Amino acid sequence: MNQTNTEYANVVNVCRDIFSKKTKDYGTAWRILRPSSLTDQLFIKAQRIRTVQETGENKVGEEIEDEFVAIVNYCLMAIIQLRESELTEFELPAEQAIALYDKYALEASELMMKKNHDYGEAWRDMRVSSLTDLILQKILRVKQIEDNNGATIISEGIDANYFDMLNYAVFALIHMQVGQNK
Repeated sequence: MNQTNTEYANVVNVCRDIFSKKTKDYGTAWRILRPSSLTDQLFIKAQRIRTVQETGENKVGEEIEDEFVAIVNYCLMAIIQLRESELTEFELPAEQAIALYDKYALEASELMMKKNHDYGEAWRDMRVSSLTDLILQKILRVKQIEDNNGATIISEGIDANYFDMLNYAVFALIHMQVGQNK
């Protein structure tokens, strides 16, 4: 578990660094996006990963690792949009945006540790392609919940699915870093 915590923190730090730099370049323009638009962005990224995995061709040239990083960051943006609905201004100071990123990244990490304990690090024996499929499945679930105006009967809510997608993307990045790119 200590190895997982270290690997997880390293991956999230890389994602955070990119988020921070893009926040300095673009501000918080992403705040204009509704959660459903962020869900569609997640779909685009995950679908591209799956297409590259299935075809073996990467015509755009961007690495799929970058797409998994984008999934982590889009999930955190979506969680911020859902959980911080009282924030009405689109442009946030960079420090505030990064503080919110850190707040929800920590929550994701804590959730990962709990689930990782209960599941016995089963993700270590999974393929990156399976993690991609699980992300796509969660996106489709979120889209359905969004189409139902956020209502569920028995299922977990939208934010829980974003947290799961985030953690699956981190697991995929860990696999890819250690050369376990199944």
